[in-house]
Amino acid sequence: MRESRSVPGEAATVGGQRMPSAAPVRRGRLWKRMKQDKSLYAMLIPVVAFYLIFKYAPMAGEIIAFKNYRFIDGILGSPWVGFKHFRLLFESSDFWRVLRNTLLLNVYSLVFGFPVPILLALLLNEVRREAYKRLVQNLLYIPHFISWVVLGGILIALLSPSTGVVNLLLVNLFGLEPIYFMASSGWWPVAYTLSSIWREAGWGTILYLAAMASIDSQLYEAAKIDGANKLRQIWHVTIPGIRSTIAILLILRMGSMMDVGLEQTLALQNDSVLDVADVISTYVYRIGLQNMNYSYTTALGLFQSLIGLILVVGVNRLIRSFGERGLW
Repeated sequence: MRESRSVPGEAATVGGQRMPSAAPVRRGRLWKRMKQDKSLYAMLIPVVAFYLIFKYAPMAGEIIAFKNYRFIDGILGSPWVGFKHFRLLFESSDFWRVLRNTLLLNVYSLVFGFPVPILLALLLNEVRREAYKRLVQNLLYIPHFISWVVLGGILIALLSPSTGVVNLLLVNLFGLEPIYFMASSGWWPVAYTLSSIWREAGWGTILYLAAMASIDSQLYEAAKIDGANKLRQIWHVTIPGIRSTIAILLILRMGSMMDVGLEQTLALQNDSVLDVADVISTYVYRIGLQNMNYSYTTALGLFQSLIGLILVVGVNRLIRSFGERGLW
C-alpha cells in the first residue's frame, strides 16, 4: 500500500485514493448530535444569548477608557485621549488608598473566610442524625438569602455602643468600656470579615458536602480496618477526596481579589472609617456614577479586570504544578 499523505485542511490519500478529511467528518457528527439533542440545545439558547447580550456585547464600551467620553458626543464621537485616564489613575492618591483597602479586605476574607466552609462541611459530614443535620444546614444557609441591607442593620444593632448585645456583655461581664466597632478603623475590617463569613460560609458548604458524597465509602472501611480514627479518616480520606474542589474554588476566589461587594460595603461603611472602608466598588460608584466621570472609572475597571485575569491564570498554573486539574 502506498504511503498516505495529508495536508491540513485537505483530504488524505491512501493507495492513490482520496479519503475524506477529518474536519468535515467531525462537523457531520456534531450536526448529527445537534439534530438528535435539538431540545437540549434549544434550552441552551437563552443562556448563550444572556452572556452575549449582557457580558460580551458591553465589552465594546470599554473603548471609552481611551476617550474623553461625553453623553452628547457618544462613544464614537468622543475625542481619543489614549492612556490619559490611566496616567491620572496611577497618579491619584485616592486610587492607591482604595486599592490597598480592597486587597486587604480580600486577603482577610481569603485567610479567615475561605477555610470556614471546609471546616463546616467536615463537621456536618460526620453528623449521623439527619434531622439535626438538616436543621443546622438550614440555619447556616438562611443568611445567604437575606439582603445586605437587612444583615447590615442587624450587625450595626448588635455592635451598637449603647444598646448592642456585644457591648452589653463587655460592660456587664468584663467591666470594659463600650467600643464603637463600626466607627473604629481598627475594628471595622474585623466586623466586615466576620459579616462576610456569617453570610456566605454556610452556602459554601454545599459544594464541599456534594464532593464528600462522591467519595467511595470503601475507602473509609479500609481506613477503619487499618485502625484509623475519625481524625485520621478525615485527614487521609475526606480531605484528599475534596482537594480538587478546594483547588477549583480557590482559583475562582482569586479571580475576585480585586473586587469587594458594593452592597455590603455601602451597608456597613460610614464617614468615620472611609480610610479603611472605601474600596474600588464604592470609589467607582462615587466617581463614575455620581460624578459622571465614566472614562476614568472605565480605565479603573480595565485595570481591575487585568489584575484579576493575571491572578486566575497564575493560580491555575500553580495548582496544576501541584498535580491538580485546575480550570483548564
